[in-house]
Amino acid sequence: MLLDRLGKELLFFDGGTGTLLQENGLKPGELPETWSIEHPDTMVQIHKKYYESGSDIVLSNTFGANALKFHDSQYSLEAIVNASVANLKKAAEEGVTDGREVYAALDIGPTGKLLKPMGDLDFEDAYNAFKEVTIYGEKAGADLIHIETMSDTYEVKAAILAAKENTSLPVFATMIFDEKGKLLTGGDVPSVVAMLEGLRVDALGINCGMGPEQMMPILDEILKYTSVPVIVKPNAGLPKQKDGEVYYDVDPEEFSEYMIKIVEKGAAVIGGCCGTTPEHIRQMIASVKASDAWSRRKLPEVCERTIVSSYGKAAFLGEKPLIIGERINPTGKKKFKQALKDHDMDYILREAISQQDHGAHILDVNVGLPDIDEVEMMREVVMNLQSITSLPLQIDTVDQQAMEAAMRIYNGKPMVNSVNGKQESMDQVFPLIKKYGGAVVALTIDEDGIPQTVEKRVEIAGKIITEAAKYGIPKKDIVIDVLTMTISSEPEGARITLESLRKVREIYGVCTVLGVSNISFGLPYRPAVNSNFYTMAMQNGLSAGIINPLSEDMMRSYYSYCALMNYDENCEEYIRQYGSVKADKPVAKDTQITLKSAIEKGLKEEAHHAAYELVKTMAPLDIINEEMIPALDGVGKGFEKGTVFLPQLLMSADAAKIAFAVLKDELAKSGTEEEEKDKIILATVKGDIHDIGKNIVKVLLENYSFDVLDLGKDVPPELIVETAVKEDIKLVGLSALMTTTVVSMEETIRQLNKEKPDCKVMVGGAVLNQDYADQIHADFYGKDAMQSVYYAQKVFGRE
Repeated sequence: MLLDRLGKELLFFDGGTGTLLQENGLKPGELPETWSIEHPDTMVQIHKKYYESGSDIVLSNTFGANALKFHDSQYSLEAIVNASVANLKKAAEEGVTDGREVYAALDIGPTGKLLKPMGDLDFEDAYNAFKEVTIYGEKAGADLIHIETMSDTYEVKAAILAAKENTSLPVFATMIFDEKGKLLTGGDVPSVVAMLEGLRVDALGINCGMGPEQMMPILDEILKYTSVPVIVKPNAGLPKQKDGEVYYDVDPEEFSEYMIKIVEKGAAVIGGCCGTTPEHIRQMIASVKASDAWSRRKLPEVCERTIVSSYGKAAFLGEKPLIIGERINPTGKKKFKQALKDHDMDYILREAISQQDHGAHILDVNVGLPDIDEVEMMREVVMNLQSITSLPLQIDTVDQQAMEAAMRIYNGKPMVNSVNGKQESMDQVFPLIKKYGGAVVALTIDEDGIPQTVEKRVEIAGKIITEAAKYGIPKKDIVIDVLTMTISSEPEGARITLESLRKVREIYGVCTVLGVSNISFGLPYRPAVNSNFYTMAMQNGLSAGIINPLSEDMMRSYYSYCALMNYDENCEEYIRQYGSVKADKPVAKDTQITLKSAIEKGLKEEAHHAAYELVKTMAPLDIINEEMIPALDGVGKGFEKGTVFLPQLLMSADAAKIAFAVLKDELAKSGTEEEEKDKIILATVKGDIHDIGKNIVKVLLENYSFDVLDLGKDVPPELIVETAVKEDIKLVGLSALMTTTVVSMEETIRQLNKEKPDCKVMVGGAVLNQDYADQIHADFYGKDAMQSVYYAQKVFGRE
């Protein structure tokens, strides 16, 4: 059995398929997956070579096979999958002569689309596309499902859920990181690993995008945060071009030397991706076995860190105290209750942004009111929050349906508040934690109610931890809430809570959380009691306090405590907050939302309102130059620095678009003609159906007042050239994600240079780099979307 071997012995994947198909005659624009039906003998021979090279796991020719691509094609998706797996099985029969156990893996790649809110693909539509192919794969006889080359945590979550919910097969998942350790959509290594582990994949890792040398730092970081076997499948270096042919710069011998080091670092499953051949795999296996790297490898440590994450940011509990913002919660908040009843989403988003700006690390989300549909409201609020903040969320509800609805569409590994010691509660919540992943807040309550003693609360904490283990939920994913009781009615409440905190940390070593402000209900001047209790709780082992980050008393306690306990290196945070504040003078809080701020935060309704108000006193062109452009430039620079992530970048662009619509109306009323915009062509080259990168660039260019002629995907060179000539285009942007289509990019550039020599060409895509862009005579290589915007400004003299 595969799972019996996984992590206990070194396993070997196969290598690349695209370059081998090209060598056998795959034409630009031809779908590789169709070869499983049209050229089965060729596919069997390719798979057979990998089995003969020593591969334990060989991938089916289904990387791009999903219901979105093959729904209306010549061949049905089921026929493609059946043929692909059958070819694998036949290759194994012919190629494995030493009696070893080998496996046929159903290969699943990305859909080529961005999911909402960044793109137009609904999460459940992505799920259904993957669901169909996984069901066909298991029926066809695949031994495991390998989800690979994923650049978006949301899409990989849809694929994993589809595989887990509809098959009984083991599930592996590998992502494509850049040299900074980031996904296209902003995810970093700890946030990605936390989510994948939470979804209970059997192995995880990295593939594609870079060579083995460049992958080593990413591998080191993955091994810091994961407790499951790690997969590493590098490209054969970086793509090069010579005489119209694509090749990679790491030969089999050099590849093998790097892979020995990768095994020694702790990888449990290795193989190759783009550019690797059966000879790369043969030499890799022989060299690794001869070196005895497996027995000399550094044994990965079991990660005991408590991590929650969003799509792009991880929060670590148990190291430095964290702040969970409490303001997205109707309890005791009349305005918030009214916002829920009025469906005032912008008010809710402003509360999120405000808490983020004032220091929250995690946002509590509670939308429970008797007279609203909590399930639907929770789903909508979580979706909207994910579009404007990168902070992890705490899903706070006692409604099991609302809890599952939020966990399903949550992009990351959430905190979940809560479970308690009642058997009914554990029976309802723990299956959800096992399925979707999450760090669950556990209240020390049982069938007898809230205990009045420290010993009983500690006992219930132990009971919950033990029960969670039966579901495979590790102790690190249990965060104990020993309950905060108001001292106005229970004089011993604070002492019992503080001692319980300390005991739980000492005995079980788990993280803790408290709703701090409960301590002062019924008392005058509550901030004094709250802030002092907060400090005492942190001193007794509180990992995260659910507090109001807009309360200056609470934040003074927090920053002071962190400085005193050396959690704040060189007191930098404290100095940043209070360096210019005179003693006993409160810090002023700026709550006004300007147009610039609304665009920076991605608040669409606020941007509309601010623009509407500004046009009463300012000229539209002045608003564009003084408010909108600086805001977009600021967000763009943040994106380049890694402080702003792709979802925020796109939401800011949307907010700017809404504001501009207001200004456009005013320009029309005043009789002012809008300046003619500079035209740019964008296209994904022939043979490539992925348009994620192109669509991102389009949104940003349009917000910088360029007129984008989007020719779509799989676009022939002739159409691009014809349009460029007809429209007298000065700049064309070309995108390619697949190795097999980079030749089309080169041909497009060649034709443009011949027919429209005054036209500049910028290129981008996962398989490209500066060297390759130079070799195919592109004028500019955009490593990210903002670089493309800056180059366009340069071409049209807007710098």
